[in-house]
Amino acid sequence: MNTLKLIGRICLTLIVVAAAVLVGRHMWTYYMEEPWTRDGKIRADIVNIAPDVSGLVSDVMVRDNQQVHTGDILFRVDKRRFELALAQAEASLEQSKSSWDLAIRERERQERLGDSGSIQEREKAASTEEQAAAAYREAVATRDVAKLNLERADVRSTVNGTISNLSLQPGDYVAAGTAKVAVVNSDSLRAEGYFEENKLPRIKPGDRARIHLMGQKIVLDGVVDSIATGIEDRERSSSTGLLANITPTFNWVRLAQRVPVRIRLINVPQDVALIAGLTATVEVIGPDGEQLSSK
Repeated sequence: MNTLKLIGRICLTLIVVAAAVLVGRHMWTYYMEEPWTRDGKIRADIVNIAPDVSGLVSDVMVRDNQQVHTGDILFRVDKRRFELALAQAEASLEQSKSSWDLAIRERERQERLGDSGSIQEREKAASTEEQAAAAYREAVATRDVAKLNLERADVRSTVNGTISNLSLQPGDYVAAGTAKVAVVNSDSLRAEGYFEENKLPRIKPGDRARIHLMGQKIVLDGVVDSIATGIEDRERSSSTGLLANITPTFNWVRLAQRVPVRIRLINVPQDVALIAGLTATVEVIGPDGEQLSSK
């Protein structure tokens, strides 16, 4: 009887140990090898819209968090100065055209005189015509620039997206090239997972992925689009002597570097509000839709 109890205890102990080993191996594989990470984000390209001309803002056509489309007018720079510049350029163009026509007629008159006229006068008339033609082309370019400036007074969105953190008001002065409106490009919304480097061999472009947004039950589908080809080397910095400047210390505990993996979202439900910056858990699965497992 005692022998049976002893055998039973030994068998129970072996079963518990075997179960612990299996669970431990599974947990190690799941956390250390399988390609998933809690360090993920929903990201999008931010387009900084800047005016191409300087002046006072006369109208703001959008509000904060408003959806816009490519070509929509976001705000307008006061057009009066540009309208006057265009009128001035058109008047100068007419004057240049008149001078060119006069130079053409003079050159033709000198040619009709033939030998009875002076060679010097004919050459002078031809030169005057060339100068008038050049002045006319310059006036055309000035007119076109003035027309372009008038068109660019309407500052338009270059992408589809959402206005973010808008603070522009009518009466503000804007300078050419200085960004005043940020548009979150909705066409560039994507997930990015920051995977530990030891998990990268198990990730390939084209693999399917699942994206779990924090605080939401919905699971998004995606496809691995690309893997970053470089990250910052914190152990190395540049120096004025053009030589490598390497940190002389070495940490014995080496943490795996995290590399961004870009994931293209597919079939996103219309009722899901994707916001750039949301936290996500990213899980890469095989191209056939089955979870990758340790080999």
